[in-house]
Amino acid sequence: MRPSRYLFALGAIFVILFGILLGFGSGSIKERLEPKLGLDLVGGTTLTLRATTLDGNPPSAQSLEIARDKIEQRVNAFGVAEAEVVTEGDRHIVISVPGENNDTVRQVGVPAQLRFRKVIKSTNDMPSPVSVTPTPSASPDPSASATPDPSATPTPTPEATSTPAATTPAAAATPTPTTTPRPDTEQVLAKLGDAAVIASQIQDPSVLASDTATLELLEPFRDLTPAEVAALPVPMQFNVPQVTCEKLNNRPAGSIDAVGEQVVACQEGGNTKSLLDVAKVEGTDVASATANIDTSTPGAQWKVDLVFTGPGSDKWNALTREAFNNEGGACIQTQPKDDGSGQTCQVAVVLDNEIVSDPAIQAVLSTNSQITGGFNKDSATLLANQLKYGALPVTFEQGELQSISATLGSDYLTAGLLAAGIGMLLVVVYSFFYYRLLGSVITLSLILSALLTFGMLVLLGRTMGFTLTLAGIAGFIVSLGVAADSFVIYFERLKDEIREGRSPRAGIQRAWIRARRTIITANAVTILAAVVLFILGVGSVKGFAFALGLATLLDLVIVFLFRHPMMTLLARTPAFLSPRVSGLGRVLDRPREDAAVISPTRTKEA
Repeated sequence: MRPSRYLFALGAIFVILFGILLGFGSGSIKERLEPKLGLDLVGGTTLTLRATTLDGNPPSAQSLEIARDKIEQRVNAFGVAEAEVVTEGDRHIVISVPGENNDTVRQVGVPAQLRFRKVIKSTNDMPSPVSVTPTPSASPDPSASATPDPSATPTPTPEATSTPAATTPAAAATPTPTTTPRPDTEQVLAKLGDAAVIASQIQDPSVLASDTATLELLEPFRDLTPAEVAALPVPMQFNVPQVTCEKLNNRPAGSIDAVGEQVVACQEGGNTKSLLDVAKVEGTDVASATANIDTSTPGAQWKVDLVFTGPGSDKWNALTREAFNNEGGACIQTQPKDDGSGQTCQVAVVLDNEIVSDPAIQAVLSTNSQITGGFNKDSATLLANQLKYGALPVTFEQGELQSISATLGSDYLTAGLLAAGIGMLLVVVYSFFYYRLLGSVITLSLILSALLTFGMLVLLGRTMGFTLTLAGIAGFIVSLGVAADSFVIYFERLKDEIREGRSPRAGIQRAWIRARRTIITANAVTILAAVVLFILGVGSVKGFAFALGLATLLDLVIVFLFRHPMMTLLARTPAFLSPRVSGLGRVLDRPREDAAVISPTRTKEA
């Protein structure tokens, strides 16, 4: 072979790679040669969202990609620099935001299903358990609650305004993660037993105010989880006081998304439940949403201005007309009109499981409307972005949330580089101790492999957005063992060839031919394992797998273009023939001893 050709090819790779890195890009030379570091090394926040479906199966790839795109738009709308939103596996989305104090990342994955529903009636829940124990003869009186009492006046709702009044929707909030399947209605009713039978007979919760015996029999409802509350029939959710607003607000995401069904919901932090009509206007009917300052109110409060689409405007106009005139008499609970001409209904603005606001409609509205109330800049911007970029097609549960300070990230980077340096130093010391002169080939190979890997990290960071994480550093450290294996295979094969009587020069070529197949097979197995880990892994596992596979692949380049050519050149030097210098030990003496015995025999046979 001609070693110079292989070494020239390797040199060309280095010149082209670092020429691209130094010749393109902005900033100083140092900045151009800086790899892109992950948040665990520079500090930041990483949030993993897990997609959930009612049947438990992973969502479609198209739905997951649409959700990723909408989440990315929401994140970018906050002006966060260098944020990344990527899908991992068949149901995970990972949001990475560099820097500290990025609390907004916690909210960008909420479903943001917007619905406009008429308020049929409202009632209070019962945050505290019943304190009066009934006598043994006490029993529920079905006749007392069999029919609604039209004269009953529910607890007053918030003061009606011409524009929606909202509390901060920040708690529209992170869905409660669950690792078990959601219970169905039959399971929950069976768990409640007699309490469910009693609850099914209640038609007006206001008559329970003085019926302590019935209230205590309904106490098992208080032990239900939010997921079990979501499985209850709508009348039970509304009529049973023990089904509190706290449980209703914490129902799994997507519990009241059905457009054509009545639902029960509360405002954040309140204890007034509202029975809501079917949704006649949806978030998809909103063309744009903008957070602005309402200069017409004292203190210049924040508001969210809504502009409806053409079809959405027609729907909104019809809904406000229906509510303003109380058409069909669906609203049992109404509010007086400002002009004193009669009663008007309230319309609830429902975001996910909570009521953002429930204003009394004081005019027939059309294209433009607004949501006002207890907003600050961040909450108004969040709600506007959620509405502007649409509802997510997939419901997510918040998984791992990791925040790392810049100082801690720097410590991790230092520790990772120190570990890599110690690992490389141990390999070098062992190679010189055991292989002596051949140890220089090992050392130079590791140095060139490290430089080539570093250049590829910088290049991939620019072109593909690849970031080096602590797990990636671990992958590179493990790859040192893979590189050491290829050294051992080659050098031990060379010793075998010399033991069989071949000269060092001939042994080099023969050993390479035999060792090459084993080296390629061993590295291929490692690369295959890395590919499988990368495809099936999530989060840091992917970073580890990519780094291990990349380092192993680049090690093959060094094996073919440097290690074998250098061994060929060394075989031509006198030092290579010295047992003390070369590291081949007494193996070099055996061919001469065997030749003295074997040569006459071969001559005689000839």
